[in-house]
Amino acid sequence: MNHLTDYERDGVILLRGFLSPEEVAAVRAELERYIRDDLASKPLNARTLEKDEKTVRNLWRLEEHNEFFRTLGHREDIKALIAPLVHGEPVLCAVETFNKPARIGSGVPYHQDNAYFCQTPPDMLTVWIAIDAVTEANGPVFFVKGSHNAGMLPTRPSGFRGNSIGLAETPTVPLSDQFCALLEPGDATIHQCETIHHSAPNTTEHSRLGLLLVYRGSHTQTDPKLKEAYTAAATATPPA
Repeated sequence: MNHLTDYERDGVILLRGFLSPEEVAAVRAELERYIRDDLASKPLNARTLEKDEKTVRNLWRLEEHNEFFRTLGHREDIKALIAPLVHGEPVLCAVETFNKPARIGSGVPYHQDNAYFCQTPPDMLTVWIAIDAVTEANGPVFFVKGSHNAGMLPTRPSGFRGNSIGLAETPTVPLSDQFCALLEPGDATIHQCETIHHSAPNTTEHSRLGLLLVYRGSHTQTDPKLKEAYTAAATATPPA
């Protein structure tokens, strides 16, 4: 499989077995330990909670707060895979989670990640690794293939904690024509930062935990107009 060709055409690729079962188990154990033992001592912007104000929706900045995840994000085999996709030297920007807990896991509105990342050129991506199985029922991520080729679209504040900025208009591509990322634990998707995507809430009895590694090419720079729009949205709905 030519990852670069497929990635540049579709803006998203699927990689089976990105992490081994043993690596998945280690990630899960460390996340559970971090939430139990460390999270309370971290700044408020280290997490976003669900509406119950108790359950973790997202963990942010794990590369700053946790040596295990910082080391994972700097693994040479992962960076070697990423380098062609970001057209240069990969820089680890974030390690985070989308926990999507059972029954109360909130959805994510249609958005492009570069509304948050604010990078030009858009040589930035997310490796989305399934720690739990992702099914049609528990809030899988849907991607609009090829949507990154249109560049950044107009945005508006979404009011969603943890996803504060979304698309101003909902895409017209039917859900049946979007790529639904159904994953087994250890599988991963990699998507470009301007690929449109979204997910539904999780109302099932099964959690849908995902670990995200975010990289940019060392040559990218912050776009001030994108940053201004993001700052306004994040201020309205923190932590974003």
